[in-house]
Amino acid sequence: MTVKPGIYEHYKGKKYEVLGIGKHSETLEDLVFYEAQYKNELSQLWARPVKLFTDEVEVLGKKVPRFRYIDKDK
Repeated sequence: MTVKPGIYEHYKGKKYEVLGIGKHSETLEDLVFYEAQYKNELSQLWARPVKLFTDEVEVLGKKVPRFRYIDKDK
């Protein structure tokens, strides 16, 4: 699955901006680099394997995307 740059909503409701895809320096695994669109004390920038970014999670017995594409603009 391709992850395009833009704004995504996490299944818990927070918004993130995907900046792009990069490679893990040792495994060459594709990683999604994204930025929290809210003040986050732990970090503003995050990286997650594409497989985990695009997978589904179960919420109240229903499978939903972990991150849902909203738009390319904030």
